[in-house]
Amino acid sequence: MTAMGKGSTHALSMVVLALLVALPLSVSSADDVRATIVQQKSGTQATLMGVYFRNAALGWAVGGGGTLLKTVDGGRKWKKVPSGTSTLLTAVLFVDDRKGWAVGANGTVRYSADGGETWGPQLVSSQSPLYGIFFVSAKYGWIVGGAGTVLHTMDGGATWTDQTSGTSANLHAVHFVNDQRGMIVGALGTILSTQDGGATWTAQGNQESATFFDVFLTDESNGWAVGNAGALFQTTDGGAHWIDRTLPCGRTCNKLTDLIRIRFTGQQHGWIVGERGFILKTSNAGFNWIEQPNPVKRSFLGLSFPNPSHGWAAGENGAIVRIEYPNQ
Repeated sequence: MTAMGKGSTHALSMVVLALLVALPLSVSSADDVRATIVQQKSGTQATLMGVYFRNAALGWAVGGGGTLLKTVDGGRKWKKVPSGTSTLLTAVLFVDDRKGWAVGANGTVRYSADGGETWGPQLVSSQSPLYGIFFVSAKYGWIVGGAGTVLHTMDGGATWTDQTSGTSANLHAVHFVNDQRGMIVGALGTILSTQDGGATWTAQGNQESATFFDVFLTDESNGWAVGNAGALFQTTDGGAHWIDRTLPCGRTCNKLTDLIRIRFTGQQHGWIVGERGFILKTSNAGFNWIEQPNPVKRSFLGLSFPNPSHGWAAGENGAIVRIEYPNQ
């Protein structure tokens, strides 16, 4: 605070700024940031674990019993597609309009080369349940799962090789900002980071009480992890340190809500979904999180934003909602 002697007006502004920085994150319900949330008819009662949209029209969702859905009109109509398996599918991702993967229990990896119309198996070394998949480009991708499983491809999924994670914890999600720098989160407070494409993974943080379900990096320095009982952690130094931003329970709350998925559509704008239809929005890089009114009280397990104004969440009992936020 060396600037305090340069004038009372400047001194006051510096004090106010310091107080603002010190304040905890908060949940608000301001009307001027309210999203429009529209329920869609998925045609299934299966729990949907993952959803992914390439653009505002083309998307897929996966879930229980090998359920695989596709839409070409933004979710106005969803059609069931044979996945070739009855195994629980947990995540889905496409690198372009035609090439995509779905992963799930028992080391299941399904691949499509025709936009998700037909699916075939890909062999991997793990029989553990697979929970998360991420491609940073058409060639470089990672899959994470139970018992510390990390699989990596450098040839667009033609082959998958094991990477050593250094943990036996279940790993739930993976995210990269480029082909070298990425993070993984999972059970037992696990946060892993790499600066060499996963050749080595380093444990970060010390939050053993949390189970993390998702991680998202907005750049090489800034990232967020979410998990059970409202766990919300932020890093501003590439994962070297993590700040506990767990949201307060609130007056009417009798149980902290599990936060399941987090996505940012830019440095400032981000979204979180979780239990019982909980949807949060930030427009200021996570300083405030705004709870969005949502008539669909199903837990959301998947979240995808193909552009800043349109997103989809999917979850229990076949629930799918379209999220529209035209003010970005």
